[in-house]
Amino acid sequence: MGDEYSDHQMIKSQPQFEVVIVEPPIDDHHTITKPQSQIVIKRSLSLTPILTSLHAGYFRITLSLCSQALLWKTLGKSPPSDAHAIRRLFSLLPSTAFAILWSIALFTLALLSLLYILRCLLHFQRVKSEFLHHVGVNYLFAPFISWLLLLQSSPFIAPESTYYSVLWWVFVVPVIVLDIKIYGQWFTKGKRFVSAVANPTSQISVIGNLVAARAAAQMGWGETAICMFSLGMAHYLVLFVTLYQRLAGNASNNLPAMLRPVFFLFIAAPSIASLAWNAISGTYDNVSKMLFFLSLFLFMSLVSRPTLFRKAMRKFSLAWWAYSFPLTVLALASAEYAQDVNSGVAHAMMLILSVLSVLVALALMAFTAFNTYVLLLDSDPKPSASSDGGGQGGGDLDSSSPSVSS
Repeated sequence: MGDEYSDHQMIKSQPQFEVVIVEPPIDDHHTITKPQSQIVIKRSLSLTPILTSLHAGYFRITLSLCSQALLWKTLGKSPPSDAHAIRRLFSLLPSTAFAILWSIALFTLALLSLLYILRCLLHFQRVKSEFLHHVGVNYLFAPFISWLLLLQSSPFIAPESTYYSVLWWVFVVPVIVLDIKIYGQWFTKGKRFVSAVANPTSQISVIGNLVAARAAAQMGWGETAICMFSLGMAHYLVLFVTLYQRLAGNASNNLPAMLRPVFFLFIAAPSIASLAWNAISGTYDNVSKMLFFLSLFLFMSLVSRPTLFRKAMRKFSLAWWAYSFPLTVLALASAEYAQDVNSGVAHAMMLILSVLSVLVALALMAFTAFNTYVLLLDSDPKPSASSDGGGQGGGDLDSSSPSVSS
């Protein structure tokens, strides 16, 4: 969906610096007028290019950083005396490194949240079209999931404090509102049919409910945690079956090759469910283990098919961040599993997954640092009608015409 404003109108509507450059005319035919020079400089100093290209998919970055902070906090806890040597090794992680990582995650999330609020205020039509898009709407859950993960990893706010419960409501209420809107259209006679719009990013809505359930269980709100868990798992089963069948006309069949890293979200949902049920039941019981084994199987299924992601890896894009968050929550689930089983194999698996998660996150941070300009002005490709990734051209998710209407 193209921007309905002209360049002059966009410039006029944005807060910008007034820079006046007066240059003497070279001759009668080469005169740089004052209004022309002002317009050029205003464009370079304006936030408009950033706000128009920014979309909720950028919160993939904060999902990764906030989950990494939670992983480091979990691994850095003091283990029991009978813990395995590998588990005791992780407890030697410096607390300063965790504090720096948590601070980076907080700064990044706060900055992106502020920019997206400005986008909502100044470019509401783009946000609206993003909501109508079958991929873009799912990433609207991402900022609230990131804040919930950051809250759970906070070194300053304990789950027993009043601030924790107040912030939980602040971040969960938007998730519930989006649930009612999206799931209600699936269930009732809405135009957003699940069989037509379901794609791997649809699992982000499920992840939002499960992360909220885990945070509620840590506060001791058992009934609220079970409510959020049941809401997430019921719709996860619907999504899992729908995506597994790959029905004709399903949106997951039309994802371009550049967006294929989002298939790793298949790993994230059962991993988060395993962690949530562990917090609800108070022990890593058979339900948590079954969900962890499911996520481990899905992980092996994806890594055994590297050619599926070959086109996506040819050029750096924001979609690469979709690898990090699922790997991190899988490492978190493996850490809880290893703590319960306390065997050499379980701890070795935790070590491998944790190191892999950290390395992937560091690599993505390095690639992002070297491609900052491209990342700010480039965005996700449009989902196309072909399943072979023919629509890899530019254009963010919210700038393409929505395939479904609200």
